[in-house]
Amino acid sequence: MTDDGESTERQKPGGGEEGQEQRQRRIAAWRGADRVLARGSAEGTPAEWLRVLAEEGPSVYDLEGAVDLYGDGVVEHLERRVAELLGFPAAAFFPTGTMAQQVALRCWAGRTGNPVVALHPLAHPEVHERGALGAVSGLRTVHPTREGRLPTADEVRGVEEPFGTLMVELPLRDAGFVLPTWDELEEVVEAARERDALVHFDGARLWETTVHFGRGLPEIAELADSVYVSFYKSLGGLSGAALVGPESFVEEARAWRHRYGGSVFQQHPAAVAALLGLARELPRLPSYVAHAAVVAAGLRKGFEAAAVPWSRVHPEVPHTHEFQVWLPYAPEVLTEAAVRQAEATGRVLFRRWFAGSAAGPPGVAVTEVTVAAPGLEWTADEVGEAVVDFMGYVRQVERED
Repeated sequence: MTDDGESTERQKPGGGEEGQEQRQRRIAAWRGADRVLARGSAEGTPAEWLRVLAEEGPSVYDLEGAVDLYGDGVVEHLERRVAELLGFPAAAFFPTGTMAQQVALRCWAGRTGNPVVALHPLAHPEVHERGALGAVSGLRTVHPTREGRLPTADEVRGVEEPFGTLMVELPLRDAGFVLPTWDELEEVVEAARERDALVHFDGARLWETTVHFGRGLPEIAELADSVYVSFYKSLGGLSGAALVGPESFVEEARAWRHRYGGSVFQQHPAAVAALLGLARELPRLPSYVAHAAVVAAGLRKGFEAAAVPWSRVHPEVPHTHEFQVWLPYAPEVLTEAAVRQAEATGRVLFRRWFAGSAAGPPGVAVTEVTVAAPGLEWTADEVGEAVVDFMGYVRQVERED
């Protein structure tokens, strides 16, 4: 949904021929639509991606030079660029964000002598990494809060046992891409320092947070001891992530990257795509965040016009260019309605829906909405009209059931 139109497939793997057929139908409907709010990088074909890299890559890197080998060349260039953007002395490229965060938290645990990580129970390592912190790195987690928001300073101070690292996910995706205020974030970091703990930011989508915080990336990042950022989330790259921090920390992270199997022979397609994302998408993210508020308002207006018995856009004013929508219908009904709308009208507001929401009441389905370059073309009224049309398909599918 958020990143590639099918990102939440990892939560509910679709096994069997029928599941694959349905997935292909969805992707075909989304690819064929001419009005969308965002297009994920995974919707492109290999041929399209190769053309983009060949035609646009020279604008960000000399493609006539030697290929990278085990992290030199274009990969080193990308690392220097990211370190500069975030105001840190060094950065290391990783093939996945999961590996980057495992390594970061393991390194800090070794330095503090404390294997306990304080983080939100909805944070990525707790929900989407199959218990890797404990199974692979021997770390243990504690939760300052279970509320559908990031922890407060008092909650960090109130953790009952010592912890070596506080991990803060910015934004907290599974709670609705929510962020604290700037003052709250500063207070949380200070509370961790009072506990003699280090601070790591899960900044997979840190790129999106500057509007909400009213601060530039270096000022946000400098609150932490280390930061992880993604290149395909927000930036539309192929894959990959970076871990930034002090020189000695990054050197240690490189050693653990090798041990974890992350020293890849050649990575130039992912590195060039990441550089293109930094050049093209990063400057546009503030406009996406601003327009997400317009889209959210149009959705609320549309649900009201369609006489939907209950709905919620969460947060009501999005903190980034991504947010959640909740509706009291079966997720299968809503997903089918979305596909039919795309097939019949060429318009896509919603993609996959799922049962339940970590931040919402029971008995509702949830989806994630991303507003990117294509979404800037939608007015609030157009969004509202598309919602009314979508609800017509919802009722059609319900009648068939």
